[in-house]
Parts: sequence; structure tokens; C-alpha cells
Amino acid sequence: MRKYKSTRGEGKELRAASAIIKGLADDKGLFVPDTLPSLEDIPLSLNELGDLSYKDTAKKIIGAFFDDYTDEEIEACVEGAYHNKFAAEDVVPVVKAGDAWFLELYHGRTSAFKDMALSILPYLLTTAVKKEGEEKKICILTATSGDTGKAALEGFAHVPGTEIIVFYPAHGVSEVQRAQMVTQEGENTHVFAIEGNFDDAQRGVKKIFNDQDINKELEEKGVRLSSANSINIGRLVPQVAYYVYGYGKLVKEGAIKPGESINIVVPTGNFGNILAAYYASMMGIPVNRFICASNENRVLTDFINSGTYDARREFHLTNSPSMDILVSSNLERLLYHLSGGNGREIKTLMTELDTKGCYTVGENVKKGLSVFYGGFADMKDTDETIGKMYKENNYLLDTHTAVAYKVYEKYVEETGDRRPTLIAATASPYKFARSVAESVGVSNCQTDFEYVEELSKFTGVPIPQGLKDLDKREIRHKDVIEVNDMPQAVIKVLAE
Repeated sequence: MRKYKSTRGEGKELRAASAIIKGLADDKGLFVPDTLPSLEDIPLSLNELGDLSYKDTAKKIIGAFFDDYTDEEIEACVEGAYHNKFAAEDVVPVVKAGDAWFLELYHGRTSAFKDMALSILPYLLTTAVKKEGEEKKICILTATSGDTGKAALEGFAHVPGTEIIVFYPAHGVSEVQRAQMVTQEGENTHVFAIEGNFDDAQRGVKKIFNDQDINKELEEKGVRLSSANSINIGRLVPQVAYYVYGYGKLVKEGAIKPGESINIVVPTGNFGNILAAYYASMMGIPVNRFICASNENRVLTDFINSGTYDARREFHLTNSPSMDILVSSNLERLLYHLSGGNGREIKTLMTELDTKGCYTVGENVKKGLSVFYGGFADMKDTDETIGKMYKENNYLLDTHTAVAYKVYEKYVEETGDRRPTLIAATASPYKFARSVAESVGVSNCQTDFEYVEELSKFTGVPIPQGLKDLDKREIRHKDVIEVNDMPQAVIKVLAE
């Protein structure tokens, strides 16, 4: 049975169910599998992939990672998560536009790729609670740069035996993203804006997880903390499935033959989505390069190109806010794998990041980074790419996916590598309607919600059901707090 251990080398190994409940390891590290499953282990050949539905792919991939769950448990989790909950017929369309294929991950209830994993995490977690005989109430504690928060709230709302608390940057999300969160229904849902950026929220959440006094107090109240961020292995693993599925669709479409390599482009801030692509390749999906696309907060671009991670830089608020991040938590997992599982080395690097704001990796890790290409696009690039793709291909991109396509174009220009490429399309354009609308020639609206309506009239692209009339819904969550008040907010919520 596969075990999960900390990236920082301390603490006991756990089976998947325990790691999913726990979320973060005792030594502040992230859980990783002791061995990564392969397609051959399942067994599943590259020739078969194109004939599998999304749900069947997910069952095989998630089941291979979480092998302490029975086949019946995995089946129930996958069916519960994906049956009739996505607008697309087979959950994830793969669409050719321009010079690439787009893996459209945004057809779930909250119109962002986070739905792909956060639709199934509540099922994985509640199943784990039963398997482990956990009697405490589970409190999901989450920091969001915009999309994770709503997807987690949607997934956990009304789930018995759980509470969910979400912190988001008060001035770092779009109007649509904010409205999605503050109108969330469910007696077990709690949302707080913080006076700070996403990194502040993420640090605050990690601090609460690692505060022994808080955890002791919550334990006495019969509450246990867990996470819906991609620091939770139960959130990360389901994302692997869609890259496996995407490769199969390219085979079925005749874009590649089984065994041919592709490039994968991912717009990323916290590194979880691109790490899932890396895991897919480790399982046996042939990938030539992982193209890591950043916005002006180009900390990942600079790291991939230099081997030095330096968060001591100006923070930019951009029109691709879900990537407005300077501390990429999931990078820690990649470093662990590239270091050969050297937990002591990873702990040293993470301590340097906490105390100095930077670190430099050794030659072995730097060598492993050669399969990654790091590039960035600024807001002008982003706007121009949205306009160009719509004008030339009648294909509407959101701001994050536009960053990905622009960086892909830069990659092709630099390398001449034109092999078939899969781009993770991470959000509906309507989540960032103002920027998208202005980029395609729609202007002079007063609010993002007016831009949603006008963009749909102009392009004919339907507005996702979950985004309609958001501005007319009741605002249920109005609290704005300081970062230092996050622990008190958690205690207060769970005392009620």
C-alpha cells in the first residue's frame, strides 16, 4: 500500500486517507507519495487512453495514488464529484485554437479549474473520515487568490461534519470572484477578506495549522483542521487525471500517435497545477517540456532560469489575479522529487525562504529543472493576446489562459519547437469580464457585471450558469480583517 510522507523528512508515514485528513505534515512539510504510480501499474496503455471517459480516467488515476480506498469508494467519490455537475458533456473539452490545443478546465459550477479537484475533495475527505474512524468535526481552512475559495465553498457547503473558512485578499480579486465568495450560502461556510495579499493569507493559514496552542484549543472543542488548498494531497492528485485524459484526447483526435511527446503549458502561481502535469509525466505520459507561464509576479520564471528563488521583490496586482503570488507552496514538492527525496535539504531551503526570503538550489535540482521552461507575460501582452486570439480564431481566453498562450508563443519563437501542445485553460473569460471585454473592443461599462452582459452580447459566448446575476444575490459574508486577526476569526467561528 502506498504511503505518504513529509517533504521535510520528519514524522511518520501515513496512508492516503490519513494524509488527506491531516492536510499538512507535523514538520510543516507537504505530503508526497513514497512512490509514484505508473500507467503500467494500473495497467493502462497509451493506446487505451483516448477511449476512456473523463470519469473512467479519473477513477484509474486517483485510485492508483490512493490505493487504500476500495474500488467502490473511488467509484462513489468520482461519480459524486462529476456526474451532472459540469456543463461540458464529458467534463473537460479539448479544443484546437490558434497553434495549440486548449484543455478547458472551467466548465464546473464556479467556472474555474479548481472545480476539477474541489468537486471531489469533499467526497475523498468524508470517506477518509469514515475509514479512519475520525470523530471530530473537520474544519477546512483555506487561503485563496480568487478561485480556490469559491470552488472550496461550493464543494463543502452543507457537507455534514464540516466547517469551511476562507480568507481572500480584499483588494486582490476580481469583482466577479469576490461576489462569488461573499454570496455563498450554507450555514457551515465562513468567508473573510484580509487587508493583505494572497501570500499574507497563505502564511496566515499555515501559521494557524502549525500553532500548537490553537490546535489544542480546537481539539478540546472537538474540531480538527484540514485544508482545501493544493497543499492537501487530496486536492492535488485529482488534477493529475485531466492531463492524462488530455493526452488521450490528442491521440483520439489524431494530433499525436501513442508514445509521441507533447508540451504542456500551465499558467501558475502556486505551482500546483503544473506539478500535477509533472506527476502525469512521471506516470508515463510523454512530455517534452513543461512551460511554466507567469504574470509580472515572475518569481517562478526567474527561479526556473536561475535556480534562485527570491520572493524579495515588488508585488504586482495584475489582471490575472490568481497568479499574483510570490511564495509558490507546491514548488516544495517538486524540489523534494528532484533532490532524490532529501527531506533535510528541503527543510533547509524552506527555512531559508522563511528567514531570508530566498534560497538557491543545488546542481542536482537545477539539472532537473531543465524540463521546465519559464516565461512571463505582462498585462499589455495579456490584453493583446486576448484580442488577437478572438479576432483571428474566434476563441475567447480569460486573462490567465492568455498569459499561458503568450508565453507559449515566446517559447516557440525562442526554440522553434512546434510539437503538439496542450494548454491548461484555467477559467471562464467571464470571471475577468472587464479585462477580457476591453481587450476585444467592448468598453464604457461601469461594473464587471455589466461587462459580463455586454461581453456575451458582443461575442455570443454563453454566460456560465453560476455567474449569472451574481450582483443581485444577497451578500452574506461582510467581514474584513487584519492578517494578525486570522487566528481569532477561526476560534470565533468554531466557538459558535
